[in-house]
Amino acid sequence: MALALGTENKRQVITVSILGVILLICAVFVYRMYFGSSSPSDSGSAPATPALQNPPAQTSAPSAASPTAGNDAQRIDNAGIDPALHFDKLAQSEDIQYTGSGRNIFSADSVPIDIPKPLAPVRPNAAALAALNTPPPPPRPPAIDLRYFGYSQDDHKVFKAFFIHGDDIFMARTGDIVDHRYKVGQIHPLNVEITDLAYNNTQVIEISQQ
Repeated sequence: MALALGTENKRQVITVSILGVILLICAVFVYRMYFGSSSPSDSGSAPATPALQNPPAQTSAPSAASPTAGNDAQRIDNAGIDPALHFDKLAQSEDIQYTGSGRNIFSADSVPIDIPKPLAPVRPNAAALAALNTPPPPPRPPAIDLRYFGYSQDDHKVFKAFFIHGDDIFMARTGDIVDHRYKVGQIHPLNVEITDLAYNNTQVIEISQQ
């Protein structure tokens, strides 16, 4: 039992020693952190500090390549400024008479400006104004590009018209659509009514003599 107690005491002594060493290291670290950059008097000798001397007067002009080079602004002392309003000096300035030969812009009785008269009236007459305000007429629809060159009639007296459009030949009755655009109206031996569906325009096409 005594042997076990002795071993336990040795372990405690070793543990306390290790903790003491760690605390000592931490104390030294903290001391160097907060007191390492102490004043020169702590080390016993102050470093030699060069005496401040007035800088020599600048004799050369500043370099033109430097963007910040330039003369310093003059500082004005406001000790002698009088903020009071002097009416006598204002009256003297108002009594000054204009002696120039031109127009005095500060006087309503000055020489009037000679404004030249317009060569033509500014507003046009009623006819010209109406012409300007009248909108242009709508564009005329294009001519129907169909050529009526013949017809036929069946036993029921129903006409069939023959048309040429480009290189195509069409045969149509009244109400038929030619080339997906032209609607055939009344068919007569000498002419045919054709409606251009794109422009809603109806024209009468005479039979071609050729």
